Amino acid sequence: MTKSLITLRVNGELHTLAAEPHHTLLEVLREELGLTGTKHGCELGECGACTVLVDGRQVLSCLVLPQQIGLAEVTTVEGLANGPELHPLQIAFAEEGAAQCGYCTPGMLLSAKALLDAHPHPTREQMADTISGNLCRCTGYTSIYEAIEKAAAKPT
Repeated sequence: MTKSLITLRVNGELHTLAAEPHHTLLEVLREELGLTGTKHGCELGECGACTVLVDGRQVLSCLVLPQQIGLAEVTTVEGLANGPELHPLQIAFAEEGAAQCGYCTPGMLLSAKALLDAHPHPTREQMADTISGNLCRCTGYTSIYEAIEKAAAKPT
């Protein structure tokens, strides 16, 4: 199959690249742009490991073709930090031990960012609802909720 040129805006930068037309946003992010923080999980939209933000909204990148999003801003976990300065959510996840094995963490972080952007002081019910599409198989979600609450208490 012939590759086609696409232009994506990822983490504040424009990228024009040749990609297979059937490749998902997940595949393009990981394989063409080298942004491997977005995890390759179930490929069925069930685990949330591939969650990215598109114009600030949670999107399962395994279910989206890059051509569908045009020049919308894609944020991956690599785009959360400001240079060497970690995002308050990244710090809180580390401090609260919410990272566990780390496989679900990028998707959890981005879902949590979308939540805090919409609700700066979310309830546990809002947290549970927001991360319900992000599966963690290591343990419960208590440390993740505590990390989100800790980040919410810090100025951004």
